[in-house]
Amino acid sequence: MRYSALTQRITGDGAAAWEIHDRALAMREQGRDVLLLSVGDPDFDTPRTIVDAAVDSLRAGDTHYSDIRGLHGLRQSIARRHRQRCGQAVEAGHVTVLPGAQCGVYAVAQCLLDPGDEVIVAEPMYVTYEAVFGACGAKVVPVPVRPENGFRVDPADVARRVTSRTRALLLNSPNNPSGASLPLHTWQELAQLCIAHDLWLISDEVYSDLLYEGTHISPASLPGMAERTATINSLSKSHAMTGWRIGWVIGPELLAEHLANLSLCMLFGLPDFVQRAAQVALEADLPEVTQMREEYRRRRDLVCAMLDDCPGLRPVRPDGGMFVMADVRQTGLDAQAFAERLLDGYGVSVLAGEAFGPSAAGHIRIGLVIDRLKLTDACQRIVLCAKGVLRQRLA
Repeated sequence: MRYSALTQRITGDGAAAWEIHDRALAMREQGRDVLLLSVGDPDFDTPRTIVDAAVDSLRAGDTHYSDIRGLHGLRQSIARRHRQRCGQAVEAGHVTVLPGAQCGVYAVAQCLLDPGDEVIVAEPMYVTYEAVFGACGAKVVPVPVRPENGFRVDPADVARRVTSRTRALLLNSPNNPSGASLPLHTWQELAQLCIAHDLWLISDEVYSDLLYEGTHISPASLPGMAERTATINSLSKSHAMTGWRIGWVIGPELLAEHLANLSLCMLFGLPDFVQRAAQVALEADLPEVTQMREEYRRRRDLVCAMLDDCPGLRPVRPDGGMFVMADVRQTGLDAQAFAERLLDGYGVSVLAGEAFGPSAAGHIRIGLVIDRLKLTDACQRIVLCAKGVLRQRLA
């Protein structure tokens, strides 16, 4: 039977990146001792106050159709939070609630891009971006970044890739996989570029609450950018709510209308009880959220310290996020080969940097998603693997 061309556009390296993770899961099911550092799923429980809010909502009978755009109260809370953090003047009408930031990126791409349009994306990039833009027939134009520059994008490199077909720029700060964040002067240069060439900016800010160095800049708050920026965020990482599937897009009101129309024919709204719990997550004073952020910071520092002195390894200290990239090229292995040896011989699952683009070649992505005792064990295994590879080379 015949399938549409879409099925080819949504497959590729991004989908294949998870093969080593799937293999690690299978090994665990067989009883093997495997430490999973290959997926960005927090190991923390969702704060109890949020869970209780969902349960109370269910018991109150909030199990019917909800507002396609998202509950008005939740959208007000999202807008208020955004105003307080970056100063951008937004109201509930600028907000569309969707099932996670991933869906937000997909929906925005569908509403902004036509087949043949070009979208410039800093690379390394999150593994699903390629398929997201492929789904609408747009062409991804990667902007390579340099590990020696902390994986931070250079506006001059972006400018050189703008053509008459360029429609949008997508940036993820702090970045997944690198954890790199962009400072104000870089955002200002990129904003000038977007204005000069009449480009949309898609700003993926899902790790903005997990920033440890510097100040998070939401580019929509810069002069001339509100009308051309779609800001995407969620509670998945900051509140340990990956499985709740709750995220949002903040943008011009007309974009919000288009997103609501797309949601109408795809989703028909999100569960009411999930949205009411999300509103509590945004409005309540939750010490657990601060504690999680500080724990991620401590885990980052632990990994960087343990790997920094190991021959053959060089961790790249991230500004934020829940991952550490480590350069393994001095071992003589490429990242995929190192990751496979690490899993098969030492029981640690990580992703190879090549899954995120050529700029991350020779690096592995280490998830900060297990407690510090287990993370210490994982780092010791990574060190043993690197030393074993080096000994083998010298033998």
